[in-house]
Amino acid sequence: MADESTTTTVDVVARRKEQKAVLRPLANRRPELYDEDEYTSAEYERMMELYQGTLASIDEGEIVKSKVLEIRDNMVVLDIGFKSEGSIPLEEFKDMPDLKPGDEVEVLLEHLEDQEGSVVLSKKKADFMRVWEKIRISYETDQPVSGTLVKKIKGGVVVDLMGVDAFLPGSQIALRRVPNIDDLLGQKFEFKIIKLNKRRRNIVVSRRVILEAERAGKREKLMKELQKDQVRKGVVKNITDFGAFIDLGGVDGLLHITDMSWGRISHPSEMVQIGMEMDVKVLDIDWDRERISLGLKQLQPYPWKAVIEKYPVGTRVAGKVVSITNYGAFIELEPGIEGLVHISEMSWTRNVRHPSKIVSIGETIEAVVLKVDPNEEKISLGMKQTEQDPWMVLPLKYPVGTRLSGKVRNLTSFGAFVEIEPGIDGLIHISDMSWTKRVQHPSEVVKKGDTVVVLILNIDSDNKRISLGLKQATEDPWLRIGETYPVGTELRGTVARLMDKGVVVDIGNDIEGFVPLSHIPSDKPIDSPADVCYETMILDLRIVEVDPIHRRIVLTVVDIPAEQPPRPETPPKIHTEDSEAAIIPDVIEVEVDEE
Repeated sequence: MADESTTTTVDVVARRKEQKAVLRPLANRRPELYDEDEYTSAEYERMMELYQGTLASIDEGEIVKSKVLEIRDNMVVLDIGFKSEGSIPLEEFKDMPDLKPGDEVEVLLEHLEDQEGSVVLSKKKADFMRVWEKIRISYETDQPVSGTLVKKIKGGVVVDLMGVDAFLPGSQIALRRVPNIDDLLGQKFEFKIIKLNKRRRNIVVSRRVILEAERAGKREKLMKELQKDQVRKGVVKNITDFGAFIDLGGVDGLLHITDMSWGRISHPSEMVQIGMEMDVKVLDIDWDRERISLGLKQLQPYPWKAVIEKYPVGTRVAGKVVSITNYGAFIELEPGIEGLVHISEMSWTRNVRHPSKIVSIGETIEAVVLKVDPNEEKISLGMKQTEQDPWMVLPLKYPVGTRLSGKVRNLTSFGAFVEIEPGIDGLIHISDMSWTKRVQHPSEVVKKGDTVVVLILNIDSDNKRISLGLKQATEDPWLRIGETYPVGTELRGTVARLMDKGVVVDIGNDIEGFVPLSHIPSDKPIDSPADVCYETMILDLRIVEVDPIHRRIVLTVVDIPAEQPPRPETPPKIHTEDSEAAIIPDVIEVEVDEE
């Protein structure tokens, strides 16, 4: 019907053009004013009927042929053979880049006259009506149509469908979400028309429907062909943080990042790119969940197979630091083979608190193979083993009795650590700090940062221990104690500690003596030295025994001065014999001269 109507209109337009020059002037002439010699009344009436009939034959809503009269900046002026011309925006002729005056174009006659008396035309609507029948047939017969993605709009893409705009929703572009729609613009695809509304000129198409149908067919074929452990050719379709999806020819499989390489990779893009064709191995198939697991590294030899022969214990190797943990650093010896340098194997002398203090990611280091376990895929490495163990040469370098100086690096309750050389400390035990004084804490003798002179007492290379002596660096005063403090010498001392069998007194020069309980004067029996004495109390004393061998001096109280420091408010602490064995004699039987 549309073709017949168009043909009739075209014929009428042709006839009207031939009569146009004659009929148009007559349309505005009054019958009584025309020249009788030129036209008879019957001829005039006939011509007017013909002209009016011609005008009536052009109906609004029809497709008519027109001739391009003029092309302006943004407008095309057309002649359809009517009393006035029509115009159409130039953008509707974007499919006709070579348009020029004189060309014939089919357009839709929307209105014979607008408010300005001009014909209203539309090429875009004519194009739409011309292809609508084809589109309708494709829709009703469920046949695919070809179209080109033109531009991205909200919610989807505009598709050029035989010159008519159709809408492609974003969810219908592909089987999965398209990360960048701009990459598809300008490409031509097959589509299914899923919605059609002529009145609203609304066409909705889908590419996903076609892809799903194709996938279903390919899936059915692959289900018969695909088997576990097969090597198949595929194309990388998408890349994520955890792997890559490989198109096996209609069905996608997942190549997980852990199955890409025997070595360590941080992202799948290091191994594959979208569009890359590659061989993969089928690791597992689950048709119910539509999951296919693929592997790439499984096509390469297993690197741990001959690791014992390649890296025997004691071998010196070089590798790159690929990971650092609190307990050590992982070193890549080759793709797929990593060894661990434990924090304890990083330095002979340094106290490494964290591996990052020694190594950094990407650094190449040398190490020695300490242990290989191919079953657990583990190699233990040592960095310090690349150098000589300084503890092995220390006994030769510092024989027992060697005198040297060092800095106090740390204090503990049992002694002080002194740096002998960088990274190597020795311990001064609290018992080796003074010949004469009972040291309760190392801070009474040394402070952190002090430089002290010490003697090497012992070196244990296996356990990495050095014993140092501070008092041994000076002469033992007990060798001449009898000369300095002969028996009978009277002196003044201060109570340092209360013992269960007496008191320890400080008599000066870092020398302490012991006063037995029986040598403390009192008007009544004494059960405890606290009954009479207290710490910081001043006593007048006399030496009654000097024992250089056991390093002790026994004293007796001659007098208790009247002027004394105030007694402490806190109850006194009574020490036991065991803690003062070097001061307290085992048996105290000393005659005291009453005079």
